[in-house]
Order: sequence, then C-alpha cells, then structure tokens
Amino acid sequence: MARLGEKIDPPTTWEPARLTRVPYWVFQRGDVYAREQDRIFQGDSWNYLCLEAEIPEIGDFVATHIGDQPVIVTRGPDGQIYGFENRCAHRGALLALTDRGNVREFTCVYHAWTYNLEGDLTGVAFESGIKGKGGMPDTFCKTEHSPRKMRVTSIFGLVFGSFSNAVPAIEEYLGDEILSRIERVLGGRKPVVIGRFTQMLPNNWKLYFENVKDSYHASILHLFFTTFEINRLSQKGGIIVSPDGGNHVSFSAIDPDAPPDEDYAKEKLRSESDLSLADPSLLEGFDDFGDGGTLQILSVFPGFVLQQIQNSLAVRQILPRGTHRTELNWTYLGFETDTPAQRKVRLKQANLIGPAGFVSMEDGCVGGFVQRGIAGAPEQESVIEMGGWDAESSESRVTEASIRGFWKAYRREMAL
Repeated sequence: MARLGEKIDPPTTWEPARLTRVPYWVFQRGDVYAREQDRIFQGDSWNYLCLEAEIPEIGDFVATHIGDQPVIVTRGPDGQIYGFENRCAHRGALLALTDRGNVREFTCVYHAWTYNLEGDLTGVAFESGIKGKGGMPDTFCKTEHSPRKMRVTSIFGLVFGSFSNAVPAIEEYLGDEILSRIERVLGGRKPVVIGRFTQMLPNNWKLYFENVKDSYHASILHLFFTTFEINRLSQKGGIIVSPDGGNHVSFSAIDPDAPPDEDYAKEKLRSESDLSLADPSLLEGFDDFGDGGTLQILSVFPGFVLQQIQNSLAVRQILPRGTHRTELNWTYLGFETDTPAQRKVRLKQANLIGPAGFVSMEDGCVGGFVQRGIAGAPEQESVIEMGGWDAESSESRVTEASIRGFWKAYRREMAL
C-alpha cells in the first residue's frame, strides 16, 4: 500500500485530462483512499462543518469530521468560531464524546487534560506530581501541546474548515455563480434547524457525490419525481459548473401551463404510474424565493450539498468511512421568519427527500448497486459522455458535465 503523498501506480492507465472515463479501481483501493485523506480532506479544500445556527451561544459546540479526522467546532468566549481536532494531545483520546452540546471547557476522560474553547491546552492533572514526586518535567510547556487547529470561515451561515494555509478565501473557492446560488437560498433570512438524519451508505463516497451532481438520473430513477411532475428533464432549467470543476448547481422550475410531456413515453421510460397521494397537500407549497424556481441542488467540493426541492431545504454532509462506506448527514432547515403554515409545509415536504423519503431512498440503494456491480472489475471504466466531453455549464440537464467537473477537480487535487 502506498504511503500518504506517494504517487499511486494504478493497475491500468488513466489518461491525462480524460474526463469521460473513470476506472473502477478508484472506488475500491485502500491506497487511493489514504491519498484522498492526505491530499483532499487534509489538503487545499474547504470542508463543510456545521451551521452557525447550531452554535449560537458561547460554549456551544458541534463534533464532526473532516474526512476521517474527528474535529470540534466551537463558539468561543469572544463570540468567534473556532475549530480543532477532536483529539487529546496526550494520548489521542476523543475530547468530545457527544455530537453537540454546551461546555465551558473540554476535559479528556482518560487523564483529565483540559482544553479551552479555542483548543488550547490549559490544564494537566497532577502536572506537579504528588508530594513532590512524579509529574511532568520542568521543560514541559502547555502552549506547545494542543490539538491541531483549523482555519475556519463562514458564509451565509455555513461554517467551513480547512487544515491548509494555501486554500483561497471561501468566496474565491466557491466562485461568483455558486456564491450567488447559495445566497439565493440562505441570504437575508436566519436559518433554523427543523430536523436531522444520518444515513449510512454501502458505497464509496465518490459514488454518492457523482449521484448528487447527476441531474440526468433524477427523473429516471425517481418515479415519484416524474409521476407527480416535480422534476422532468423537459422542464426549464440548467447546469452551472464552476471553472475549476469542483462545484455545481442543477436547477429547474415547474411550468404548470406546459403541454403534456411526451419525451419519456418516446424513450419508453417508466415515467407514469397508478400511484396517488392520500394527502395531495404534500405537494402544495409557496414561492420561497420569488423566482419560481422549484428545484436547486448545489454541491461544493469535496463533500457539501445544499438542497432546495419545492420547500424542502437541507444541507447534506458527505463523509467517507472507508473505501466501501459513506456517512451522509442531513440537516433540514427553515427560517426564523417562517409562518406556522410555512413551517408545516417544510416539515411535510421533508418526507419527500431523505433516507426514508419518497425520493432519496433510491439514491441510498443505487450507490450500493454500483459498488457491488464493479467488485470484480477494477480495470474496467465507467462511461461519462452524456452531453459531451467537457465540464462546462449547460442549458440542458441531459448532461453529465458536472460529474466530469468533479473528476476534473478530483484528479487535480490527487495528482492522478
């Protein structure tokens, strides 16, 4: 197995700058996974951590991950946000044992080393020994022993962190188009958390990120979308891909006056069913943003998703858990300004999208189907040619341009 930072010697060639073929070994190999941790998650990337709304008060914290590395995000005594490894500098034990809470300081349960909300080591139990014997040597300096700290930034209430000093400012990292699409959803109103789920997926993290960027599959795999005409490829919409490839937006709008859609019938695709809703109010909503947009899926490399489907708003955090397993954290959002009726709509529509919803449970399954399907074919390749060969924005959603954009960014960061 290759060590961190070493060049991978793949069993088959991956042509330089070729975005339309992806070898299956990239989803399977432990040395690739180790290199991802080093070069992507610990590298020059901004990783989503939490919402500012989850840590509003001094002492509030969220324990999460950057890749495999457990980290803590806090609201410090000065009101600023801090981030550092969830790791005692003594013997490596976790400092925070719960996902969130409010504390004055962090004390390791193993040997009671204590840290402040900024991640500084402030206390060592029995540092001076007992009765003049034992204890730490005179040369021991607490300021030299703290968990590694992150750069932390926030934008429109989203908190990101990085272990790199080279990653550019978040605004530059996102780009103007992606930034404006985040502002569309989160700008001008204060978000509140209205629900959470964690979903474990039986597949490599990159397969789920491909799925998020794949607008082409949505109205084929998800029969609910086409049956109730929430999302069809014939609807007005498009794809935005950032110049570096890593970030994307897929968007569309329902046109109630559009003529009957015959495209799916011509393709002989399953697009109609005899299904109906006992409570049709599930699909009734309101124009959240004043532009008529009914769907927007936005992703930020390497593992963040902002979702608007009808009035269901959520952020998704994609966390790798080995070569064949992924943790997907969902946080559903409303706004402080929501009326009771609007909040009810959001809670109802949370049943549309999520691990047990009418739509996204298929995404949770299909990644596993792929992981199982490629098990004996590491030297074979996927074909990603829908819509052409480039990774550029498109007025059509019948394209895999944003998937090619992901692989453009991935290969750059991985030096593959």
